This record gives sequence, structure tokens and C-alpha cells, in this order.
Amino acid sequence: MRLDLADLHLFLCIVDAGSITAGAQRASLALASASERLRNIEKAIGVELLERRSRGVITTEAGEALAHHARLILRQQEALKSELDDYTKGARGTVHLYANTAALTEFLPSRLAPWLAQRPRLRMEIKERTSADIVRAVASGLVEAGIVSNAVRAEGVQLRVVAEDHLVLIASQVCMSGFRREVAFSDILTLPFVGFYQGSALQDHIDHHAQNAGRPLDIRIRMNSFEGLCEMVAHGVGVGIVPRSIAKRYRRRHSLRVFSLIDTWAKRDLCLCLRSWDELSAPMRSLLTHLEDGAAEQEAGSSISDGETKF
Repeated sequence: MRLDLADLHLFLCIVDAGSITAGAQRASLALASASERLRNIEKAIGVELLERRSRGVITTEAGEALAHHARLILRQQEALKSELDDYTKGARGTVHLYANTAALTEFLPSRLAPWLAQRPRLRMEIKERTSADIVRAVASGLVEAGIVSNAVRAEGVQLRVVAEDHLVLIASQVCMSGFRREVAFSDILTLPFVGFYQGSALQDHIDHHAQNAGRPLDIRIRMNSFEGLCEMVAHGVGVGIVPRSIAKRYRRRHSLRVFSLIDTWAKRDLCLCLRSWDELSAPMRSLLTHLEDGAAEQEAGSSISDGETKF
């Protein structure tokens, strides 16, 4: 027995209409074609499905069984089509994204929340990695896209700026009294530091530049949150390096002093990192479009504001 979806659709049209003629019209078929197809269906099954009467047709017991299962199959087919359409539109599936520390803690939550809330069937898996690790993962095809600092070497990938992410030095009110508001990283390497937890992408990034400068950081304590780090710094435990957005948030609460870092690697932007837009899945393309649109809206808003807070 071989029945396709068109056969089942025609049969249900005839059953629901109670007439082969009316059923053929519902199925957009000529009466002769519908009648021939119905005969082939009954021949393939080997049993009469409809009882022909002067005023139309009614289902036999076998016809009732076929109609029942045909409705189930066509409903399942419609559900499958709807689900696959969701994948095509980027409304269903799992999006895997790599992000550096600043993107994960500051940039993504407010940008990602409204987008994800509108897609209840979509799941996100975000992993924290250093920008260098993310570039390698994207370039090798291990992950579709990530969010990185533009201070990293970006070979084999595209970078699209979505937010400013300059790093700054924070200190207590009694610390660094002899320093100007702009400092070089090499000038503060002898100071005690408050760092992030082991495995933090941002801390790995800072440690890498300390090693390049020839002096590992003197980290007195490691914290697992920006707020905890800022509180330690405010009490004079050590200095810290955080994104400027973090310094703005906690500066007044903890009476912090903020210093700009003049090093090129500290004057960075957050960027989308991808190999090719055409290679992205529909959900990822939708997400990155949303993040880029949000960046454009923020830039437009900032151009008419009173200006950025100065340290």
C-alpha cells in the first residue's frame, strides 16, 4: 500500500464534503482526476472505503479508519512544517556563542534578553573564552560566531564593531596619589592587584600583557564578580583593571578613582567575530543582526545625549 500526502488530503476532502464532486473542488482537482485517484487508493488498499449513494458518499468502516489516521498524519505533517519553518526563521534550535568576559557580563545580558524572550523555542549556549581563543574557534569552524575585542589578531575572520570596551585602571581614593589620570600598564606592574578568578577570559588577557611586559602581576586576591573586585579595590587591597562601563557603574558607590590606560591593547572595542555571513545559520544570523541593530540605535542615541561621563 502506497499512499502519499496528496492522496490523504483528497480522501479527507471527499469525506468532509460528503461528495466526490464537492471533494474534488475542495482539493482543486477535476472530477475525473479525483475519481480516478480515489479508485487507485481503494485498489492500493484492497478494500472499499466509500459507500456511493444517490446523494453523495459515506465512509465504510475501513474508510473511517483511514480518515482517522489521515487526519493524524496531516496534522503531524503540518506540525513538522511549522517546526522546520521555525528553524528556517531562526525561532527554534540552539545557538552556540563564544564571548569574552566583558561581552558576557556587560554587553550581552541587556542586548540578548529581549531577542531571546521573543523566541521561546530557542535555546542559547554561551561559553566564556579569551578573544584569541574565540578567533581561533571561529576561524576553524568550531563555532559559528563570537564576541571579541578588536585588540586581538583576527586572521581568517571578520570583525564588526558593536560596542566600545576600553579597559581602565581603578584604585582607592588613597592609592596612586602621584599618578596622572592616564597611565601606562608598565608603570603600575609593581603595584598589588585584585584579579579575577582563574579561567576568567579578561584576567587571562591582562596576565598575557603582563607577561609580555616581563613582570607577572602581584595578585593578592581573586574575585568572581566585578562588584566584589571593585569593593576590594575600594578598601585599598590593590588596584584592578576593568571595562570602563564597570568603572562607571561602581565608581560612586565605592568611591573609586579611575585612570585611563594608554596602552593600545586597552583601547578596544567589542566586535562580532564570524567567518562569513552567508555561512551563518538562520538563528545566528538573526542574533547578530539584532546585536548590530542595537549598536546602531545606541550610537544614534548617544549622538543626541549630553555626552559621555568623563573620569
